[in-house]
Amino acid sequence: MNIDTIRQDTRGLSDGKIFMNNAGSSLMPSIVADSMIDYLELEEQIGGYEVAAKNAEVLEEFYDETARLINAKPSNIAFATSATEAYAKALSSIMFKEGDVIITTADDYISNQITFISIKKKLKVNVIRTKNLPDNELDLEDLEYLIKKHNPKLIAVTHIPTNSGLIQNVEGVGKLCRQYDILYLVDACQSVGQLAVDVEKLGCDFLSATGRKFMRGPRGTGFLYVSDKVLERNYAPLLLDMRGADWTEFDNYELFKSAKRFESWEISYASLMGFTHALQYANNIGLHAIEHYNKGLSERLRENLKNSGFDVWDWGKNLSSIVTFSDPDGDLGTIQNVLKENNIYFSVTQKNSALIDFTRKNINGIVRLSPHYFNTVEEIDIVSDVLGKVL
Repeated sequence: MNIDTIRQDTRGLSDGKIFMNNAGSSLMPSIVADSMIDYLELEEQIGGYEVAAKNAEVLEEFYDETARLINAKPSNIAFATSATEAYAKALSSIMFKEGDVIITTADDYISNQITFISIKKKLKVNVIRTKNLPDNELDLEDLEYLIKKHNPKLIAVTHIPTNSGLIQNVEGVGKLCRQYDILYLVDACQSVGQLAVDVEKLGCDFLSATGRKFMRGPRGTGFLYVSDKVLERNYAPLLLDMRGADWTEFDNYELFKSAKRFESWEISYASLMGFTHALQYANNIGLHAIEHYNKGLSERLRENLKNSGFDVWDWGKNLSSIVTFSDPDGDLGTIQNVLKENNIYFSVTQKNSALIDFTRKNINGIVRLSPHYFNTVEEIDIVSDVLGKVL
């Protein structure tokens, strides 16, 4: 991994900023932005249908590159305009009825939690959260107990919560789901692009991800992985269009065989082009190399913050490239001001986005830094020194 080349490929770094908000929306490599601009300029000249036809083979590479990224087949991949859309389409394909059970975790993403509550209110589905062990890892014994007791329709887990660096044991959950033949949905919004994610090892039926975060793609992009088991059982979104099925009779249709049935016919093809290049860029570097490099950066930053006296709120055995912290008084304002003054990019998460986790930790919010493979060790130390002066 050539860090100098990667930084040269990232025009957003040319103004001297230190960018550490990759868990929010990362900086695109130049080839991603350029490919989208070129595509739109051609659309301006000859129209969207003609450009899509001329670029059909290149656009189809999206499915190959995504499959390569997560160890799947192209037929298991659907493009989505966001991880949220992908997640919602997966959920909508499951015919919940009154009394069904969804098991999730206390660390699931805010939008997922709200969606579960909505399903509970509208369809009278029961939502149960499995316990955490004292070290914040998932209690798989409790999960198995809940499975035997409730026979859930679905188990849904967020791989890496947005509000902390915790990497949840999605592989361990997957083994239980396979053992008891339960549908398994993984939100990989924060993990795809910073970790090597292998759907065969995870054993999931659905996996949703976004383009804008650690994948370094454009906003308005994402994907959904759908397993062969789910496809063979004819799961499909509640609201299909002609991208998902063939209209065979006046009052009937036939589902298409691949995961493309989870797509919508109308999308931004310029965005699809950009995301395809982002996938190629990450694949060419290699996710194992990215994961190893990111681990070194985040561990160094986390340790520096602890040594300076900050409270670091990433609890768990396995931690990611999301680093969350506050000062001992819980004041975030001074930290934010210092980071802004030094052109350091970050984000803040308030309690209403992580209600269960922050109530358990007795905090109202955190500052979040999320370094990525275009950051340097020198930048980690600069940020650490700047923050060290706050206390």
